[in-house]
Amino acid sequence: MRHSLVSILLFGFSGLAVVYLIRQGMIGVRADSLGNLLVGLVILTLWNEIHFFVIHCLMHLPYFMKRVHWVHHRSWIPGVFSVYSFHPVEALLLSTVPLTIAPWVDFAPSVFLLFPLVSILLNFSGHANYRFGQGGEAGWFHFASRHNAHHERSRGHYGFVLPVPDWRIKSKKGKG
Repeated sequence: MRHSLVSILLFGFSGLAVVYLIRQGMIGVRADSLGNLLVGLVILTLWNEIHFFVIHCLMHLPYFMKRVHWVHHRSWIPGVFSVYSFHPVEALLLSTVPLTIAPWVDFAPSVFLLFPLVSILLNFSGHANYRFGQGGEAGWFHFASRHNAHHERSRGHYGFVLPVPDWRIKSKKGKG
């Protein structure tokens, strides 16, 4: 529980960093509109896939697994209490999703407010220990099944929601 609380605080502070950088003129913003909101959420969600995949693969290197990522892998069967159970170093790295793209892509302010909600809903779904739809791990919406397999084996299935990055490096079933 302590790790989850620290992680939530770190994720919150990254939001403050976005506000600070906007006020300093280092991050531009678009007008708030439904179109800008939807496009921004799609872009940020897709960027989150790439960002998470890279950080997660890094965390599975022996050095980081032994010292950092083991905290999240204490749960062999993911549940809602493992959603934010990260070592502070991992939480800090994962919290930088908006910070790593916003200097190059302008978003509406509402995107920065709503993306954490989208992210947590996807994260809860991935840790719900519930299969959405029929079939095995390969289906697009079976990210909870893939994440369960990842926790069980501690390898393969490094993606957040979409299986595409894992397909690209052939990490499915723990080959990566």
